Amino acid sequence: MKITEIRLHQLSMKMKTPFTTSFGTQQDRFITIVEAIDETGRSGFGECVSGEDPLYSEEFMDASIIAMKKYFAPMIIHNEIDHPDEVWELFKPFKRNNMAKAAIEGAVWDLYAKQNDMTLAEAIGGQKTQVEVGISLGLEETDELLLEKVKEKVDEGYKRIKVKIKPGRDVDMIRRIRDRFGDIPLMADANSAYTLDDIETLKALDAFDLMMIEQPLAAGDLIDHAKLQKQISTPVCLDESIDSYQAALGAIELGSCRIINVKVGRVGGITQSIKIHDLAQKHDIPLWCGGMLEAGVGRLHNIAITTLGNFTLPGDTASSSRYWYEDIITPEVVAKDGVVQVSSAPGIGAEVDFDKMQQYLKQTDVITEADVPDMNFYN
Repeated sequence: MKITEIRLHQLSMKMKTPFTTSFGTQQDRFITIVEAIDETGRSGFGECVSGEDPLYSEEFMDASIIAMKKYFAPMIIHNEIDHPDEVWELFKPFKRNNMAKAAIEGAVWDLYAKQNDMTLAEAIGGQKTQVEVGISLGLEETDELLLEKVKEKVDEGYKRIKVKIKPGRDVDMIRRIRDRFGDIPLMADANSAYTLDDIETLKALDAFDLMMIEQPLAAGDLIDHAKLQKQISTPVCLDESIDSYQAALGAIELGSCRIINVKVGRVGGITQSIKIHDLAQKHDIPLWCGGMLEAGVGRLHNIAITTLGNFTLPGDTASSSRYWYEDIITPEVVAKDGVVQVSSAPGIGAEVDFDKMQQYLKQTDVITEADVPDMNFYN
């Protein structure tokens, strides 16, 4: 595979409704779509899921764009690639920047699948033709407003309801959901909002038979989560702490969690996601694929990874219309009764619609062979 050009399409997309977590409230989402073009003019697409600010992780979009332009895109253009797994090895000398790496690698995976007339799911070894999905609901101004959102999504058939929690908006709020909706599949996502000083609050959540509590303690932590899991019956699911294969291995060895949320961008791409999948499957740790408020390209990458066998819990890949007035792909992602059908079209399974994308486009950076500097780490 010889990639001759990479384009970074920088978009600003306004979400239908604000999305509130313990980090704050977001409605404008900055997204970079990576387009990798081969010698025949065929394109593959990836999506960078970095936030505008370093709140969810240390990585943020401005830094990711610099990393992609200065290092990762030139390295791909400089080297011929036989298989997308080689991309991780090319990028290995560079520390972190996983979301930037994953965006470039994702475009290579899509292009590889298209060149071989396979779906992306088939290219990575997935076998499912449909995947179950849940919904992620941010905090609302009042519990009453949240209850209305929960009812709406239960009626739409989503297979699991995830609600954000933070200190002061936790036990009573979860109790109200359980009282109204009974035994619906329900989980809570804390986004690192608690410490072990909050152990009594976290223990109190055991009363509500939650599927899991996601990332209750500090991002990156494994030790305190292991202590917590020993003291509560609710399964702990790690999200921000699983930023690599090594972190997943450590979490399993320490008993830090019983469930793992794999986010492709957070762990460095599809190749690393597959490694984590195989490790978790070996240790009977169920997986699901979390969302990062992606546009259509990232959404389709999530669907592809979820076709692997150990992704046994509903993921966060809801319909495009849940977040966007108009997505950038045709056809858009549609969840019906909590199920998304896996497209049989090559690659990610949909076309990037440049006419739709134009309304969100802020700028496009183009990297070609002429932009590759003579630096020894490219060899």
